[in-house]
Amino acid sequence: MEQKELKFAPVKERTADIVVIGGGPSGVCAAISAARMGLKVLIVEQSGCFGGMATRGLVGPFMTCYDRTGETMILKGLFSEIVDRLVERKGALHPSGVRSGTGYTSWLTVGHDHVTPFDPEILKRLLDEMLIEANVSMLLHTSFISVVQDQDTVTGAILFSKGGFEKVSCRILIDCTGDGDAAVSASVPFELGNEELKIMQPATMFFRICNVDDRKLESEVQAHLKDFYRKDGVNYRSLHWLVSKARENGDWDLDRVSIGIYKSVKPDEWCLNTSRIMNVDATDNESVTKGEVIGRYQADEIFRFLKKYVPGCENARLMCTASTLGIRESRHIRGIKTLTIDEILAGKTPQDSIMVCSNSADVHGRYGPKSNEYMPMKEGNWYGVPYGTMVPEGKNGLLVAGRCFSATSEAAGAVRVMPPCMCMGQAAGTAAAIAVMDQKNPAEVDVKKLRGQLRKDQAFLPE
Repeated sequence: MEQKELKFAPVKERTADIVVIGGGPSGVCAAISAARMGLKVLIVEQSGCFGGMATRGLVGPFMTCYDRTGETMILKGLFSEIVDRLVERKGALHPSGVRSGTGYTSWLTVGHDHVTPFDPEILKRLLDEMLIEANVSMLLHTSFISVVQDQDTVTGAILFSKGGFEKVSCRILIDCTGDGDAAVSASVPFELGNEELKIMQPATMFFRICNVDDRKLESEVQAHLKDFYRKDGVNYRSLHWLVSKARENGDWDLDRVSIGIYKSVKPDEWCLNTSRIMNVDATDNESVTKGEVIGRYQADEIFRFLKKYVPGCENARLMCTASTLGIRESRHIRGIKTLTIDEILAGKTPQDSIMVCSNSADVHGRYGPKSNEYMPMKEGNWYGVPYGTMVPEGKNGLLVAGRCFSATSEAAGAVRVMPPCMCMGQAAGTAAAIAVMDQKNPAEVDVKKLRGQLRKDQAFLPE
């Protein structure tokens, strides 16, 4: 039989100064910050909207952006601008007025002061507008395939969409995929979850409900605040007394004992962070598929429980389940510096910090699906995240931002939440722009100059 020559569709080509892979919280901020410095920026997102976990994942609220005392807002810059613009549209409540121990924090206290409830639909539109305003070129429904390299230097990426393959060349590529996909394609070393224990934090299928009688629900929990307790590594918090009753009646078979339910911006709307899907590997499509199916099953059981057992939820309606799992952990890229849990707990602030934050290390499921470890800072009002945690080891032309940055598994449990990821994205975009303008590799960027530019852009960076 005559062998036929295989023919592939022609590869389209384009160029940019900076390419951002991933349009989640860190990616959007990276793209906007770089473009505002006058660079030609392309952002690539595999789904149909920007915002990632905040929009498609329905993860909310934004966790605290204040220092440990609750007195000073320390995560600012683009994050603060986004919050202010959401508030103007009645799409968020400003964190200055949201205190811990209320329905907005699921009545949690430690580490939950000054969270930011927001509307994910309003955020979607706002992010579109901010990218357009900054003159960022945008590609949705476009998958990252691999990086293009010249020896140890990343020079671009191969993308794929329904239009076929295309190659984009760039000076700097920023990996904001959350899973470190671009860095791994470039053969950067990484750890997958907690490699010592061979586990990753569990995933969650978030969902939102409406038509809730807020007064009745809040009164039910307020009457039982004295019954909150912790035993054998398990927290018995909101509505655990009703979960126990449902379990006794055969209406609850999930390995959860409490309900994470968060009051949203509009009256009668609440966000649910309760489901727990163990052993999900976000880098494996079969694992994620199974996790999505289990997540929707769990969300359905939780919703039926709310309607049957929880005062104020009798007439609740399911608004939507998330279109993607809430992923807490996958790859941790090895950078030229690595953030550790000891540095976080001790409130260390290195001189090359590109942001400071006070978020507690939140480690779910290490000792089973019911377990949760919450490790607040022990000293100081904040800790710093060094620039080197975004600079992959042994590669030029590449930065990472978001939950795939260089940190130990426990330390990543603190910085993986969205406000720090957004500030990290802003720092990565700013650093990339400086690298292009100064004709340097990311590892060679003048950190003093970077910090100065971040301060000009309203970041909170103490001397």
